[in-house]
Amino acid sequence: MSNQAITLPQLTNDIVVSARKTRLCAYSVALEGWRRGLTLKWYTKDSEHFQDMVVFGVNPPGRLFSLTSKERTHYFFRTRGDKVTNEAVEIGSEKDLTKKWLEKSHVPVPKGFGFGENDSDENIIETATSLPYPLVLKPTNGSLGNGVVTNIKSEQALRKAIKYVRHTLGYKEVVLEQHVSGSEYRIYVIEDKVIAAYNRLPANIIGDGLHTIEELIALKNLERKKNARLHSCLIEADIEITEFLESAGYTYESIPPKGEKIYLREKTNVSSGGDPIDVTDSIGDYYKEIAINAVKAIPGLYHGGVDIIVDDTKPEKESAVVIELNPTAQIGGILFPLRGKARDIPKAIIDYYFPETKGVDTSKSNFYFDFLAAMEPLENRSTIEVEVSPAPKNELVAKKYILSGEVNRQSFHNAISLYAQSHGIHGEINKNFTGEIELIVGSETKEALAGLKSFLKRQKKIAKVEAIQEEVWKEPIKIGFDVNENFNTNRKESVHNILKRIRREYKNLNKEVYKLEKDNVNILNSRSWKFGRLISSVKNLRQK
Repeated sequence: MSNQAITLPQLTNDIVVSARKTRLCAYSVALEGWRRGLTLKWYTKDSEHFQDMVVFGVNPPGRLFSLTSKERTHYFFRTRGDKVTNEAVEIGSEKDLTKKWLEKSHVPVPKGFGFGENDSDENIIETATSLPYPLVLKPTNGSLGNGVVTNIKSEQALRKAIKYVRHTLGYKEVVLEQHVSGSEYRIYVIEDKVIAAYNRLPANIIGDGLHTIEELIALKNLERKKNARLHSCLIEADIEITEFLESAGYTYESIPPKGEKIYLREKTNVSSGGDPIDVTDSIGDYYKEIAINAVKAIPGLYHGGVDIIVDDTKPEKESAVVIELNPTAQIGGILFPLRGKARDIPKAIIDYYFPETKGVDTSKSNFYFDFLAAMEPLENRSTIEVEVSPAPKNELVAKKYILSGEVNRQSFHNAISLYAQSHGIHGEINKNFTGEIELIVGSETKEALAGLKSFLKRQKKIAKVEAIQEEVWKEPIKIGFDVNENFNTNRKESVHNILKRIRREYKNLNKEVYKLEKDNVNILNSRSWKFGRLISSVKNLRQK
């Protein structure tokens, strides 16, 4: 397995920058379908199309969409399509009910019991005597690891967990089951095929012999901030981590030796700082079979995420249990793993729902649509439905033009935008600190870009273009055309601009040094400086 993350070339950080967290799941599937030429529409939860589809937590919008081909239309909530039945969703949302269905199909699960809101705390304590410690207590319908308390080793710890989950957090319906030690995996299945699998490691840091644990957490968070899925799932130094470190004999000021891995939590959830590590090619076939059987065990499921724990100290046939099924599984962890290779779940989902588009390869697609622009009318409630403009039928020819001269009039920028939109040219205008502007442009034809270049030279009444530097643009292009009047601080500068900026800053620095040296000479020659030095000398003599 690679120590580096290999991302999908058609799904880069820049493309998904406006679709974070659970929106990333919906956007990645919608983008794949849209690029294949399917008609894409986004909806609010008030749309009649979703009245018969079980959805959860749809506020604000950005998770509900439809894709349409000549043959069919399908509706989606995040990664879940309308082939998955409401019954499957209801079963998957109730952990105790999920276990009962899995047990019917002889899928291995931890031993345990479910409790309703009318069950007393003492009833839970009494039932726990039939299970060996350690135990796990979790909400029946929780998500993202909220309210899950693991590795409960005594009745006292169980009482504390019950108070926290049922009374502090308010989850009255809970599941109490055996705590199973081992490696935790999320396996994504479509019918009888495993599409992806990743190991979910609890939040952790690796010592280098130099930095404290507090500093190592900060360094790990810097790494996570570079990842489109993990950038908002940082390791927060909370009471849970503090107690976990103390129980292992560490403090935040401890400096662990080089190579020592220190876990910071028991829970493996990515949202609480866990690491997604791709294991699709290395996980055993036996475990893949368990995941497939788990999906088949739930009527009407067809595809979703299966969470299993594998105890590596036991024989293979006794080592694994399914701890959860998710019909609306998040896929960001495998689209942007911390280590290993990203797996193209969006492609597999669209293949499944629209088999007539399987021949369309989007792996080299260099265009995408503005997610936030599509969401704006839905966010402000001006409409309940938005259709995204069709995707280009061909790959875009992309260029970057750097314009120097008198080119910073807004009227000039607006004229460029109008020309681009009327000639099928996509992209954006960005201002540089050097006084230049950058045009990132793409079109399905070279002729259109040549026409734009000619247009720029003719605008003598509103601009004076002294030079146009042309570069091939290999990054993605957003459909539509944006005029960014603020200075651009995110785009990578060209070598030409970097050198130009360094020369200018070096020249200004030399001027500043010269000015400081001149001021210093004047101060040294001034009467007040000499008098001040004399007073200082007199004071020193008196002190002696």
